[in-house]
Amino acid sequence: MKINIAYPSSGNQKFIDIDDEKKLRTLYDKRISQEVAGEDLGEEFGGYIFRISGGNDKQGFPMKQGVLTNTRVRLLLSEGASCYRARRVGERKRKSVRGCIVGPDLSVLNLVIIKKGEQDIPGLTDSSVPCRLGPKRANKIRALFNLTKEDDVKKFVIARTFEKKGKTVTKRPKIQRLVTPVTLRRKNKRFEEKIASLKKSRDDAATYTALIQKRLVEQKEARRSEISKRRSSRKISTKE
Repeated sequence: MKINIAYPSSGNQKFIDIDDEKKLRTLYDKRISQEVAGEDLGEEFGGYIFRISGGNDKQGFPMKQGVLTNTRVRLLLSEGASCYRARRVGERKRKSVRGCIVGPDLSVLNLVIIKKGEQDIPGLTDSSVPCRLGPKRANKIRALFNLTKEDDVKKFVIARTFEKKGKTVTKRPKIQRLVTPVTLRRKNKRFEEKIASLKKSRDDAATYTALIQKRLVEQKEARRSEISKRRSSRKISTKE
């Protein structure tokens, strides 16, 4: 079985082949997110503590958290579930996934180092991979370089330089949530449009209310004139 060990602190990961059945038996019947002592996998891992994060069986089906079996099952998965990517809105699909319990049918098991031991593992804990990309959000750049709001964030963006077709190209990420005069002007414009629409709706409501009151008064006047006409016609008829 292949063991993929990752060390998040340095950004490294390493593949290790373990064919000893005695060592592999210590992993059997354990679930995803359970911890494994490093001594169980070998003396070189003394003092280390690993956490099981996943794996694949020999046919390539991934392990899914929450499926309490050591076999393969078919589940009806929807958008947001692991081991499935929805192509359409509201789409559901029945997919084959491997249970979260470790068994001998696995080809790859993923482990994450939680606690480092006394000895370094060559190619894993003795070196670190530099972070190639920096933060994009304005506040995160300020927090990284301890800047104030008066400092220009554009000067502190982490850029990378590389050669392309004999030319030196420099690439910088677009700063997100950066407050500029243009964004302030657009925000003020949106606020003014909102206030104007509120004022217009209030004016329209007042005009409509006045129109309704006017129509009601007109209806009452028409009703009174009609009643008075009927009374006058009755008086004339009685006199005759």
